[in-house]
Amino acid sequence: QVQLLESGGGLVQAGGSLRLSCAASGLTFSNYVMSWFRQAPGKERQFVAGITWSGTSINYADSVKGRFTISRDNAKNTVYLQMNSLKPEDTAVYYCAAGDRVGEVVRGKINYWGQGTQVTVSS
Repeated sequence: QVQLLESGGGLVQAGGSLRLSCAASGLTFSNYVMSWFRQAPGKERQFVAGITWSGTSINYADSVKGRFTISRDNAKNTVYLQMNSLKPEDTAVYYCAAGDRVGEVVRGKINYWGQGTQVTVSS
């Protein structure tokens, strides 16, 4: 049974930082492109960042470039999202996701989803 368990969400003031973690189990972690998506109230889920197993291909949504950093530790089956300079518009539920190919992941074609963790940025 595949599980993606997110942690690290919370309430932070604008300009602050948070680090999200996603621990994966039940899958061969290194086989998957790992990614983060987010969904704000009343909006569609959107791609935030993705990273290949080797870390050589990393993609970001334009809205988070220069502020967010995705990384992964294949030995720990964990993917991270370091979020700096947070803005109120970053408020959303953040989801960890696993997919087969970068191009598909960016378009939302996902094999496995986590349950999500809430990030709230106050102004």
